Amino acid sequence: MYSDMLLKTEQPKMLSEVIGIISELVTEVKLKLNKDGLTIIAVDPANVAMIIFKVPASAFSQFEAGEETIGINLEILRAVLKICTAGSSLIMKNEDGFLKIEIVDKIKREFMLSILDLESKDKPIPELEFATRIEMNSLDFAAAIEDCAIVSDSCGFEAEPTNFFIFAKGPINSAKLSYSSDEIDLSSAIKSKSRYSIEYLMKMTKAAKITDKAIINFSTDYPLKLEFKNQNIELGFILAPRIETED
Repeated sequence: MYSDMLLKTEQPKMLSEVIGIISELVTEVKLKLNKDGLTIIAVDPANVAMIIFKVPASAFSQFEAGEETIGINLEILRAVLKICTAGSSLIMKNEDGFLKIEIVDKIKREFMLSILDLESKDKPIPELEFATRIEMNSLDFAAAIEDCAIVSDSCGFEAEPTNFFIFAKGPINSAKLSYSSDEIDLSSAIKSKSRYSIEYLMKMTKAAKITDKAIINFSTDYPLKLEFKNQNIELGFILAPRIETED
C-alpha cells in the first residue's frame, strides 16, 4: 500500500544529527506527520525524560503528507542517515509497509525500513510553568555539564536575578561555574534551585552542535526543560529533577 507521503531535503545532516541524539534516549519512536510538518514526542524507558522534536514543513524542499504516524527503530534510522553527506539529497516515502529512504549523491542508495506497529499510548506534553528562563551559549552550557561530570553524577542549577550557577558535589570533590547577566540572558530569572542527572544532561547537550543558544527553564525541585532551536528545527527535552534527601 502506498501513501501520499513524500519528504525531501537537500540538507539531511541536521536531521541525521538530531536522530542520533534522540536515539541515545529511546530506541523506537512514532514519526507523526501532518500538513504542518514532522513531530516526534517520546519518553525514555525509565520515564525520566521526554523528547520533543519538531520540523516544520517549510524546512523541507518538498513536503507532502496528510495525517500519518510511522513507527520506526531509531538505531536503524540513525545508521542509514549517517550515510548522508553535506552534498546528499534525502527522500523519505511510506511504501508497502516500509519507510523507503533514498540517499542521492554520487550514487543513489535505497533502503526499506520496516514500519513498526507501536501500540504504546501517546503521552501528552506536560503543561509546566517555570520560575526561571535562561538563555546562554549552547557550547558553554555543554562544557559546564562536562565539567560537573568530573566530580559527580548529578549537577545543580541555581538562579538569582543577576547570577546563574551550575554546580556539582561528589563525596570529596566539587565544581562550580558562575555566570552573570553580562554573559547570559537572565531577564526571566528569579531565585530557583534544582538538581538533575548528569547522565541525561550529557546526552541532551549534544544538541549544542545544532544551535548557538540553549534555553534553560527550571524552578526549585521541578522538572527541567531544555530547548535548542534554529530556523529549521526545534529540539526540546523535559527532565525530572533529582530531589535531595537528608541522610
